[in-house]
Amino acid sequence: MAKFILAIMLLAAFAPTCHAGRVLEAVKSSGTLSCGTVSELNDETTDDTHGNLSAFGADMCRAVAAAITDGRGHAKISTYPTEAMAYQALEKGQIALLEGATPRAGLARRYGVTYLTPVFFDGQGFLVHKGRGIASFKDLAQKLVCFIGGTDAELRLHAAVDQAGIKLQYFPFQEIGEMQAALVAGRCDAQTHDISELAAGRAAFHGHRNDFVILPDRLTLDPFAPVVGVGDAEFARAVNWVFYTLVQAQISGVTQASADAMRASPDLFVQTLLGSRRGTQWGLFLQEDWGYQAIKATGNYGEIFDRDLGAHAPQHLDPGPNRPWSEGGMLWAAPMGEN
Repeated sequence: MAKFILAIMLLAAFAPTCHAGRVLEAVKSSGTLSCGTVSELNDETTDDTHGNLSAFGADMCRAVAAAITDGRGHAKISTYPTEAMAYQALEKGQIALLEGATPRAGLARRYGVTYLTPVFFDGQGFLVHKGRGIASFKDLAQKLVCFIGGTDAELRLHAAVDQAGIKLQYFPFQEIGEMQAALVAGRCDAQTHDISELAAGRAAFHGHRNDFVILPDRLTLDPFAPVVGVGDAEFARAVNWVFYTLVQAQISGVTQASADAMRASPDLFVQTLLGSRRGTQWGLFLQEDWGYQAIKATGNYGEIFDRDLGAHAPQHLDPGPNRPWSEGGMLWAAPMGEN
């Protein structure tokens, strides 16, 4: 009997600890969601792929916070210079949600994290001067292209050139600011980097920014996804479903300004989206109006994009694949409802 009891005690000691729901309950209890975003400071690293998406990430955090706390809480935003620093903060429990990063299996293993549904699709592209007669990737033949040397951008460029069967002139740099200055001065015909970084760089050209255009061609597709710790499925589901709700709100025409009026809509689909019909918790352990609270806090996905990256932001970034599937983009929302 003693041996049996000892065996049970040993099994209990080495059994994995269950943390399901701990983050979700902590946020609901405290009214605060601790979020991390990444500013991607160019003088800190050249390894990260994206430009500064911190404003966009912060709004996504605010939507999640509003949904979890029934609109009464807030998001506490911490911005880190690099992805590595943000991952370390998530690993140490200093933040509950990193919004966001490019999914990588090695980093998931190193930091013990889980990547959720991508909320933004970036990718390597080209920034060119409007007056150079360059309208597509193949028009870059024999042109001088700038890039950061020794990075994935250089490898991808060489691979794309080989596949297209064209020849370029290569101009590697070690510092993004110097590369951007060379483009403005006309020493490069084009600059290649992730499109979010190209748009941010163009915004810094001030009086010359309207002289440059981002080509429609993409060499890669680099998703930008929320990151959470392993072991809290309820919190991860809540983060995912807030994103789906913001996308569906854009598809359904529900905006930050119209959400109140549309709660009285006879459309059962809109009623479900806004929680004006009972039974919209869907096992998420949230209040029934969580979707309404998220939309009221930030607007729908399109409103967030336009405000932080698009038409009303310095980057003036075209949504491209960051449109709902109904508009030819890559964003989709899981079906709303229990079944």
